[in-house]
Amino acid sequence: MQRRNFVATALAASQIRGANERVRLALVGCGGRGRYVAGFAKENSYAQYLATADVYLTNAEAAAKQLEAASAVQDFRRVLERKDIDAIIVGTPEHWHAQIAVLAAEAGKDVYVEKPLAYSVAEGRQIVDAMTRTKRLIFGGTQHRSAAHFAQAADLVQSNYIGPVKYVRIWNYVNWHPNAIAKVPDSAPPAGLDWDMYLGPAPKVPFNERRFLGSFRHFSDYAGGTITDYGTHRFDTLHQIMGLTGTAAAPKKIAASGGRLLLEGAGDNPDLIQVTYEYDNFVLTYEGINFNGHGGGYRTPQWKYYNAIGERDMPNGMAFYGPKGTLIAERVGFEIYPESGGRMDPSPRIDAKAVPAKDATRDHAMRFVDCVRGAAQPNATALSAHLATNIGHLGNIALRVGQKLEWDATNERFTNSSEANKLLARTPRSTWKLI
Repeated sequence: MQRRNFVATALAASQIRGANERVRLALVGCGGRGRYVAGFAKENSYAQYLATADVYLTNAEAAAKQLEAASAVQDFRRVLERKDIDAIIVGTPEHWHAQIAVLAAEAGKDVYVEKPLAYSVAEGRQIVDAMTRTKRLIFGGTQHRSAAHFAQAADLVQSNYIGPVKYVRIWNYVNWHPNAIAKVPDSAPPAGLDWDMYLGPAPKVPFNERRFLGSFRHFSDYAGGTITDYGTHRFDTLHQIMGLTGTAAAPKKIAASGGRLLLEGAGDNPDLIQVTYEYDNFVLTYEGINFNGHGGGYRTPQWKYYNAIGERDMPNGMAFYGPKGTLIAERVGFEIYPESGGRMDPSPRIDAKAVPAKDATRDHAMRFVDCVRGAAQPNATALSAHLATNIGHLGNIALRVGQKLEWDATNERFTNSSEANKLLARTPRSTWKLI
């Protein structure tokens, strides 16, 4: 099913424009990450920006200048009305992703959606259904899919190089102690900001700068915290390396521990979340820690790890454990550490490997442009991004209800908790229920 969706969306794009035609783009959500991704997409010689949109007009205007776009507006719907725009890049906070992506696809645009795909499981499903219904490409901003070293790691694991993998560990560590973000009083919003539209489907609250640029992910009103922010990338890579698609890319049981245990300051997302996921053939554990940056796993001294501050920390990573060896992977590359044969035969069972690499955001953003013009196959659609994002959502829900949950991936429902099922969706404010 996933493969057919890839082909269908690629064909839909190629039927609209020739592979040598310019792709006319708009950026919706012009904060730091949005401009970062949009700038890389612009490096594709076929890309041309016509417009930018952001509820904070100051950012929309700054992005228009950076991207050489002629138009900057506050309301993204003005962009979707334009017939001269082929595709949009969505870089807003995640509580807006679903409404923008679905409306864009219905308006005939192809869409790049930053991770995590959606604010909730139900909203992610809405995006996937919109891709199927409209036949537009909705491309996930899970850039690990465009990194050659992760594809190589997948080949090694799936060819049984380290033996059958029955345990995987994923971790994201960062030290924000003692204050995640210091509390500040509510105030008037800055000039140029439509605060009510920023809140959109989320509950209405007074403006507070901590809920805005750079720190909104600390608040569950807008985001799922570390596990959906950093975790989504690595859950997607877990699926890629283990060769999981469809319902196989979902755990059967989920149990979580943690909470807001140590950090002070604004926000309410947990500073510690530890989740155990039971899949059909292996167990995954996830650790999201916000008061320690060490992480864990072997670290190669000359590699520059993402968000590393100390000389020995490895704040983010994935470890795949097999009887022949351990594969530890991150954006900077992967390494394989051989396992000995045991006391009777201490010699290594396989050869060690070290494959350096770099972050693939540039390649991924440029690939989106090529997919829109029909010159490349999508390697990250709404479906794969939805399956990855769901892993974080399931962990957060398990933590909130405080019980071991059983997941029906076909129907995307819990089978043993009505309380948990209530957390699969959020009723948006009526004035901002657009889909």
